[in-house]
Parts: sequence; C-alpha cells; structure tokens
Amino acid sequence: MDQFEAGQWIRQRDYKSFAPTPIDRPWNINAAPILQSLSHADRHLGRLDMFSEYVPDLNLFVRMHVVKEATQSSKIEDTRTEMEEVMLPEEEIHPERRDDWREVNNYIRALDDAISALGKLPFSTRLLREAHATLMAGVRGEHKTPGEYRVSQNWIGGSNPTNARFVPPVHEDVPELMSDLERFAHHHELHLPPLLKAGIMHYQFETIHPFLDGNGRIGRLMIPLYLVSEGILKQPVLYLSDYLEKNREEYYERLTRVREKNAIAEWLQFFLDGIAATAKKGVETFDAILQFQREWETDIQSWKPQATSGLALFRHLFTQPAVDAHAVASAASVSSPTAYKLIERFQKHGLLKEITGAKRGKIFVFDPYLKLYR
Repeated sequence: MDQFEAGQWIRQRDYKSFAPTPIDRPWNINAAPILQSLSHADRHLGRLDMFSEYVPDLNLFVRMHVVKEATQSSKIEDTRTEMEEVMLPEEEIHPERRDDWREVNNYIRALDDAISALGKLPFSTRLLREAHATLMAGVRGEHKTPGEYRVSQNWIGGSNPTNARFVPPVHEDVPELMSDLERFAHHHELHLPPLLKAGIMHYQFETIHPFLDGNGRIGRLMIPLYLVSEGILKQPVLYLSDYLEKNREEYYERLTRVREKNAIAEWLQFFLDGIAATAKKGVETFDAILQFQREWETDIQSWKPQATSGLALFRHLFTQPAVDAHAVASAASVSSPTAYKLIERFQKHGLLKEITGAKRGKIFVFDPYLKLYR
C-alpha cells in the first residue's frame, strides 16, 4: 500500500487534469486495518446474503431497496424525491418536481435492467453504458450523450476547469482507462477479494468520470452489479447510497485524498466500513419487515367480516405500496363501496395514509412499511 501512486496531474492550457494510474496490475494489500475492515464487511455481507435466502417474496423487498437506493443516490446529486412520491404516477407529481421524479424512476429502471441483463452479459463497460443510456433518457442530461463516453473535458465543482475542485482525465484517455477497469474486474489471477476490487473500481470510475453527467449514480450502481456478477450476492440487496449520503463530505474527502495524497488505504477502509454498516442495516430491515408482516397478518385475520379482503389488500401492498380505491377493489376482489370501507379501516389502524389531499382520486400509501426503509 505504501507504494501506491494514484496518478499524475497533467498540464493542459490553463488548468491541470488528473491522469489516474491503471488499476489492472498486481496489488499487495496487507495493512492490518484494511484486513480487519474486510473481515468485518465479509461477515455482515454474508449474513445479509444468507438472510435473503429465507425471506419470502424477496423480489418485493428488493424492489423497495432499489426505490430507497434511487432516492438516496439522487439526493447525493441534489435531486429531491421522497419514497412516497416514487410510488405515484407522474401525473400526480407537482410539475416543478417531475424532473426529479423522472430521474429517480430512471435510476430504478437502469438498475432493474442491468441486473436482468447480467443473465446474458458479463459485468462490463457495455453494461454500464447501457445503464447510463437508461438513466439519462428523457431527463435533464438527455442531451449529454447518454450511453456514450464523453468527447470533451468535464470537471467537478466550479464554473470551468480553471476553478474546478477536480478535473478528470482528458477524454482521449477515457476508453482505455475504462477498458483497464473492465480487465481488472475479470482478472482473477490477481487474487484480490471482490470487496476490495469493488472499492478500487468505484474510486477509479469516479476519478475517470467517463460520462458528461450521471457518473455518481452509475458509479454507485456499479457496486451491487459487480457483487451479483461475482456471486458474492445472490440478489442485489446491498446499496451504499444511504451510507454515502449520510457521510457525503467524508466520501468526497476520501476520494480527494487518494488523488492528492495516494491515500488508497484510507479510502478502502471507509468503503469497507460502509459495506459492513449497510449490510448490517439491511439485515435489520429484513427482520423488521418479516416481523411487521407476521404481526399484522395475525391481527387482520381477526377482522370480521373483512379478514379475507383485508389480508388480500395487505399482501398486495407489499407489491404496490401506493393505491387508489379502484386498485383496492381489484386487489381485494370487492365492490367499490366495500373498498372504501376497507380503506377506512386500514387508515384507522395506520396502515394507509392519504398523500394527495384531493377530494377525488385520492391515493394512499403503505406508510408504516415505507418507514421501515428509512
């Protein structure tokens, strides 16, 4: 680790860009704090993966984790959409917030599509470019070459490269740097633990900044994609955006110190500690959801004469946590008048909350369930 050199600053016209050192090369990681954090992260991640095998209808829970990941990841980019809003159709979103809503929903679709594509494609730069194309479709970055590497200089912070906080490598170097990242991902003879490789790859991706926009979101999406592709996780149940959002300043500082001080050990320890904390919280969330489900199913079974319809609606809400009266009637196989009575009972018990404030076409969310993800 003492021999690590992150790269060098290259003088351009009136600014310096950073040229990172390729990562597909031998690594000797033997620092005790990193190995301790690696062991801790491995243990908690193993528990999370094992726990996910015993959760019924895991896809329902994964979907909500993806929703939370999308909202938290977008918050890092200063897009503000809450989980309740993600559940709503676009026409119910205030016009001023629809761009944010589209960006979050694009993130959900990008991750869903990428995970599905892993059955046909290996983890690759092609996969990342396709996810980027989905991420940027029809939103504020749609004119910034979605799915394509940049062909101009970008920068982070400031109004131009001369006063920027960080200037990534020149665009001519991006294709080869990304190819190097892909080779590193599949270079198993390096004998690096996958969690360490994921941390190095995330740092390198954010340093390359290969796209004109959306680099942060793709860089964070890359982590569960890689871990699923390597068989470390059977399902994409680990998302770091909540941890990175809560530690945003330290996150940026750790990345900066790698580039300026070659402090890769500090970055990897921060990353691994984030994996451990996120995995631990994931287990707690799964456990809370199962307990919530068991307790309320037992309670609803005593709701005479609404036990059958109540259970049907309750189980439906795990697949679609935002409903209107028509959806309730369909899910519970009841008439419209009975649906309204069922909604009233769910509201009385705090299971549904109306969020539109409308007199007609009211929409209700499965509020206590959504709160389990916060």
